[in-house]
Amino acid sequence: MKKLNQKGQGMTEYILIVALIAITVLAAVKLLGKNVNMGFNNAAKGVGGVVDHAGTGN
Repeated sequence: MKKLNQKGQGMTEYILIVALIAITVLAAVKLLGKNVNMGFNNAAKGVGGVVDHAGTGN
């Protein structure tokens, strides 16, 4: 019976680690998203590309 409890504990720890990583990634995207977007837009302008702000691809 002890082995079953250890498996459950391991799975819970794994889920908590994955959840913390997901929260960290979402927070980083939220904080850095605009800066990264501006960087890509500036790079596209620098090489003569068309920057589509609406995201429609036209």
